[in-house]
Amino acid sequence: MATMYDVPADDLIEALAADFEDRLDEPEWSEFTKSGVDRELPPEQEDFWATRAASLLRKVADRGPVGVERLATEYGGGKGGSNRYQVAPDKRADGSRNMIRTILQQLEEEDLVETAEGEGRRITAEGQSLLDETAGDVLEDLDRPELERYA
Repeated sequence: MATMYDVPADDLIEALAADFEDRLDEPEWSEFTKSGVDRELPPEQEDFWATRAASLLRKVADRGPVGVERLATEYGGGKGGSNRYQVAPDKRADGSRNMIRTILQQLEEEDLVETAEGEGRRITAEGQSLLDETAGDVLEDLDRPELERYA
């Protein structure tokens, strides 16, 4: 049986995102919201919400229990220094906590993630089985010779 560690992360996230497009509802405000203070514009991907949800589910399974604060740090980036002279170095900026929190709440409604009191969020047995089943499907569909040792 394949696990999420047996397949490349980008392929697993892409397959999970295809499943989440039908299961999760994207809020109306999400098309106008930046994904962090270091960004200039909102995301242009059509399936951004589902892709971010799949990525969050994988991160919670890998690093859980994990809180919104740490996840915001992982989805952050570098915010440019001074606009006038462009001499100040980039400063660390976090990702959008509201976006992360809303996606985690939607994943909780789907019973894929649960809240651990005082620790953050962790994956449920149903969420782990979804990840493992999707990883098995991805592994079957992959046609990459370097991954044959996992099959």
